Amino acid sequence: MSESPEIYRRGARLVWRFMRTHPVPFAVSVIGAVTFSAAAVAVPLAIGRVTDRVITPAFRDGVTAATVWAGIGIVAGLGVLRALSIIVRRYFAAMVEARMQRSLRVVVADKYLRVPLDFYNDRPTGELLAHADADVVGTTTSIRPLPFSIGVVALAVFALVSLVMVDWTFAAVAIVLFPALTMLNRWYTRRVEQPVFRSQQLLGEVSGVAHESFDGALVVKTLGLEDAESLRFSERAAELRDVDLEVGTIRATFDPLLDALPNLGTLLLFVVGGWRIQQGAATPGDLVQAGLLFSILGFPMRIFGYFLEELPRAVTSVDRIDAVAAVGDHVPYVGDHPLPLPDGPLGVELCDVHFAYDEELVLAGVSFEVAPGETLAIVGSTGSGKSTLVQLLNRLLEPNAGTVQIGGIDARRIDVVALRAAIALVFQESFLFADTLRHNVGLGDADGEAVERAAELAQVTRFIPEVAAGWDTVVGERGVTLSGGQRQRVALARAIVRHPRVLLLDDATSAVDPTIEAQILSGLREHRGTTLLIVAHRLSTIRLADRVLYLEDGRVAGLGTHDELLDTLAGYRALVRAYETEHRP
Repeated sequence: MSESPEIYRRGARLVWRFMRTHPVPFAVSVIGAVTFSAAAVAVPLAIGRVTDRVITPAFRDGVTAATVWAGIGIVAGLGVLRALSIIVRRYFAAMVEARMQRSLRVVVADKYLRVPLDFYNDRPTGELLAHADADVVGTTTSIRPLPFSIGVVALAVFALVSLVMVDWTFAAVAIVLFPALTMLNRWYTRRVEQPVFRSQQLLGEVSGVAHESFDGALVVKTLGLEDAESLRFSERAAELRDVDLEVGTIRATFDPLLDALPNLGTLLLFVVGGWRIQQGAATPGDLVQAGLLFSILGFPMRIFGYFLEELPRAVTSVDRIDAVAAVGDHVPYVGDHPLPLPDGPLGVELCDVHFAYDEELVLAGVSFEVAPGETLAIVGSTGSGKSTLVQLLNRLLEPNAGTVQIGGIDARRIDVVALRAAIALVFQESFLFADTLRHNVGLGDADGEAVERAAELAQVTRFIPEVAAGWDTVVGERGVTLSGGQRQRVALARAIVRHPRVLLLDDATSAVDPTIEAQILSGLREHRGTTLLIVAHRLSTIRLADRVLYLEDGRVAGLGTHDELLDTLAGYRALVRAYETEHRP
């Protein structure tokens, strides 16, 4: 972590970012803060003049009623102006804070939706949630005191000029305060920066543990892991507590010192002021005016100190958000411009494709071709590369070597939006939104007739009459109120409704009854000539395919009809027998 001067530079860039993102409300808030500063300095000045010209003469020679009311009117008018300026500053500062939070959350959420799939592989969900919530709040906590802090600069200038006009020794006392504040804040920033950074990290880790425990509640309960998960959460929470206590201890030292500075300055002022009055160089009104200025400086300095307190956290938080925003979210295409896909059903071809996760080779020299409208079953033992292969086809993953061709065109030369509009991938684990069945199929884009047709093809309409509210049934988070087979059928209908020209099913009907599965796949084969690639574990599914691709250790071990592979490949025969045994009633 950097030292405090770098924090100030990064803080200045953050302030400029606030100003640039929402300039109008920020400017109005600063105007309110500067107006407050001017009015705050004018009030002691007015009271000082009233003391010398109204109150003191009243005890000697008396004053007219008009003079009294004039003094009251000036002080009251300045008080009203100061109150109005506070309202303006607070309202528009809160507006900037709320709008900036929205802007940052939109940046984070939009980035999450657009980044490549491998972005999520090494980032726990808790960390992602911390970026979208805790880091956004941490960045913007410094916004609300920021206009007032800028106003404090104006207040200091106004107050210093006013003090110089009264007596140079009063100004000298004030000048001592600001270097003291700077040195105090430098000490604070250097001490607190690293603990604040660690606190933000641990907050993400605590959120991650909590999310895993809640999301995996079924596993936790069935395996009796409640105590173990509670201990894991307690350990992370204890680390976060210790770091936050360290930050709190530093702040507890900083805050009293900050509060004491104006009081010490006021004490020194009265000592110096009494001496100057004895010398005849100042009047009681001058000392009253200076004392009021010091008392007014106390609260703004406290706000400025709060802004400086929050600055390390804000800078740390925005760095974490910017790190997310800097992740590349564009899946590039090769060439000067993307090439359009041909009309009609699309063929698929892989040419010497290699792919590895880190150093672990998953696919090694895979080559095969699927004709437009053909149905290909992809078969292989666990870890043979089946799921990786289908994810390469719509560029969720990128091959380390070799080419993937869709419709005779290198997939890298096709715009990824157009590519994914033409290719739909349905996984075994079907994610559904906590919304109605109709929304989960159409996702708000498809018309009612298209949803009905897709649901009929995926056999969703078979169970619609069985659920409470029919199409308007809310399925709960992740579709928890539906069975596994029902969730798979809804996910399949969601893919079909978009009329894909290549449909990839990664064991997407494994929980569906074999009879219903046969009806679904038969319907898909006849549907608009869609090219089908099916990762299959059921013999009944394999037999429905035109050809079978047999993968073994990341390589193509065989490609042909089911009967051809059964006759020629011992490994395939053994795998099929295992499938028969596994699914035998």
